[in-house]
Amino acid sequence: MLPELLRELFGVSLFDYISVRMAFAAMTAFLLALLSGAPMIRWLRANRVQETTGQGDSAELAKHADETGKSKTTTMGGSFLICSLVVSVLLWARLDNLHVVFGVVLTAGLAAVGFVDDFKKLTIPGCNGLSRRAKYIGLSAVVLGVLSVLVWWAEVHGRSGLLVLHPPIFKNASFDFLAYGSVGIVAFLVFEWFVIVGTSNAVNITDGMDGLAAGCTIISVLALSIFCYVTGRADWAGYLNIPHVREASEMAVVGGAMIGACMGFLWYNAYPAKVFMGDSGSLPLGGLMAWMAVVSKQELVLPLIAIVFVLDLLSSLLQTQVYVLTGRGKRIFTLAPIHHGLERHGGIFNKGGERWHEVTVVVRFWILAAIGAMASLALLKIR
Repeated sequence: MLPELLRELFGVSLFDYISVRMAFAAMTAFLLALLSGAPMIRWLRANRVQETTGQGDSAELAKHADETGKSKTTTMGGSFLICSLVVSVLLWARLDNLHVVFGVVLTAGLAAVGFVDDFKKLTIPGCNGLSRRAKYIGLSAVVLGVLSVLVWWAEVHGRSGLLVLHPPIFKNASFDFLAYGSVGIVAFLVFEWFVIVGTSNAVNITDGMDGLAAGCTIISVLALSIFCYVTGRADWAGYLNIPHVREASEMAVVGGAMIGACMGFLWYNAYPAKVFMGDSGSLPLGGLMAWMAVVSKQELVLPLIAIVFVLDLLSSLLQTQVYVLTGRGKRIFTLAPIHHGLERHGGIFNKGGERWHEVTVVVRFWILAAIGAMASLALLKIR
């Protein structure tokens, strides 16, 4: 209504520009998160919603959490983060855009799974939330539901380009899943499921150090917003020789809302953190990041864009698999995910052997995230 009113009264078409709505979406989400964060944290503290350690080396992480005081940090802060994000998207993004609608549905669905997990921790004494199987069933149901509707819509409306995979670097290289019929569709669903669920869990694992997940999300989403905007512009996509996806630019507005919401959350999550995201925030954030990569056809570049999340996920998976395969006796890392190991023992360039302070780890991981984001953007011209 606002754009129409300004156009009729003053002849101003300011809100027709995606860049303007992206900025307003960011500011709106930031203010909403900032204003709702303080009362929400007070309520969470009053109800003793505190951080639990269920990822990686559980016993070691529990000990580490007690040493650093993380076991007493309020969690489930993702509830006000995601609410601020969704409200801002509904206010500023075009809701007749398929990519935006699917993004909102995916975010809400993953947030619901995360909320149930966090709520069980809140209401059932000694409960660590949903079991691994139940969580994956919930995540898979949401993700496969959205992807299945995307496949149906693409086939009905002749948008087969949405189901094509485009490798980076190689000029005019692509893989059309639809060319292989039903087998190709199943392969598309499995591949994109892996991308979205994997990214969702990667952000979830990274949420455990003050400002780490939120700061890295801001950096990665900024790069993804640029990818979405460029992909949706036929002139820019043609010049850069990247796939053109109609209406993908609107996802930049969603990216702006994500950045603003994470900045508002970071206000309270910066060292010393008053709150962590919990599953209700980290799962939908990771899923929406992956969805932006799916829309902009940058699934294969996503590991570089989200390099910190990938490193945390891989370190946790390797640690778990080696520990199980060797009869629960050996570990690759002294502590996983890797950000906790660096905090306890320092890095390979730390010859003195002293620990890295938590802030040092976070800032250096922000730098690593920025390097990954810049390198991914450089791929726009390397094709």
